[in-house]
Amino acid sequence: MIRIIRFVVIDLLRNRFILAYTILLAIFSLSAFGLEDNSSKGILTLLNLILLTVPLASILFTTTYLYNSSEFIELLVSQPIRRSRIWISLFGGLAFAFSAAFVLGAGIPLFLFAEPALALMMTATGMLVSLVFVSLAFLSAIISRDKARGIGVAITIWLYFALLFDGLVLFLIFQLSDYPIEKLMVVMAGTSPIDLARILILLHLDVSAMMGYTGAVFREFFGTAAGLALSFGLLFMWVALPFLYSLRRFLRRDL
Repeated sequence: MIRIIRFVVIDLLRNRFILAYTILLAIFSLSAFGLEDNSSKGILTLLNLILLTVPLASILFTTTYLYNSSEFIELLVSQPIRRSRIWISLFGGLAFAFSAAFVLGAGIPLFLFAEPALALMMTATGMLVSLVFVSLAFLSAIISRDKARGIGVAITIWLYFALLFDGLVLFLIFQLSDYPIEKLMVVMAGTSPIDLARILILLHLDVSAMMGYTGAVFREFFGTAAGLALSFGLLFMWVALPFLYSLRRFLRRDL
């Protein structure tokens, strides 16, 4: 398993996408702090990068990489290696690469310019968001044998969580404005990893006061130690469940 992970990481370095991705993250992160007059504005700018660019890069590249590595995967399957180890090793290599890229590209600037606690929160959240969309990419790739269709599924997943989900939430807010739906908003936040990450970071920036009563409800739930643990637990579930389902499909697939 370690050998496969090592091979995947070396192959990703040869591909140079991960290196370019790390450099671009570093440039955007340093620019966000350099162009703003205070660190809070820089963090808000960087937040948009974490919630839009990082998921797109993670899911799109991982899906493409899995399709391009189909012959390599078939070769591994023909060897006396358990299929579960192959799939887990591929995930481990890609997850390690994207996590390391985020820490080096965005984590280091965060620790240089932001408060340590906030920098740690944003780095941990950004890494988990990367892992979530790597996991969703594995699910996208295993759903269909056709590369174009699989990449289309990956882009659709990103569009839903990055754009369409917020539109759905706004629609429900307007339609149910006469009812107390704050607790419903808390539940819905858990169904989107991007919104969950956004709320966790915004609450630590003390801008929840600008969100009115809903912000107070979010702070009451997510601001506690139990709420924080549950939030990270939900993000870990977003990593585990799509990958476990893709692993089940991979074990049953006739290659």
